[in-house]
Amino acid sequence: MATTLIIWAPGPSVLFTIARAISWGRTVAIASVIGNVLGEFTISLVVAVGLGPVLQRSHPFFIGVQWLGAAYLVHLGIDALRHSKEHAEAMTDLSGGKPSFWKTVRQGYAVGVLNPKTLVFFAAILPQFTDRTKGHLTSQLILLGTIFCLIALISDGAWGIVAGTIRVWLSSNTNRLERLRMGGGTVMIGLGILTFVNSIFHS
Repeated sequence: MATTLIIWAPGPSVLFTIARAISWGRTVAIASVIGNVLGEFTISLVVAVGLGPVLQRSHPFFIGVQWLGAAYLVHLGIDALRHSKEHAEAMTDLSGGKPSFWKTVRQGYAVGVLNPKTLVFFAAILPQFTDRTKGHLTSQLILLGTIFCLIALISDGAWGIVAGTIRVWLSSNTNRLERLRMGGGTVMIGLGILTFVNSIFHS
């Protein structure tokens, strides 16, 4: 449920996919999704290997990471609400010709690996679903990260297909895209608050 919420909240990855679908159709959108998910999987491996051993040894650090992540999610949500109009207008104003499939994959990878929402999720939220008493926290985080990426592949792919199918309808009115971005911002704020509350009850 947490994975689905954070993936469906229209952040950089979803907006990038929709923008590509509006400009160049479903094929380019799907290539963007493939690259994006590969970037997200890279983040999951880095976080698992880097944070896993530390989280295993230090409960205060475990809680601190959750609090920082919760605060940053709220920050991202507020930023999305404040700048939803600019984001919506930018999505329908891509310049340049249609990129090749592999160039699109590379661009999608860059968006995925630099997506702060995904980094916060892997570092602050995924650890809540691990069992520290059973050890092997790194392996648990890698497994959870893989599940996240598989769900993202299906979900973001659906965004790309739908947006590519109704591209004219979406691009004809930026208010629709603005409302989409505002909805995503609200979800991120809510998830950040839930993360903070959950960390207090389990501290």
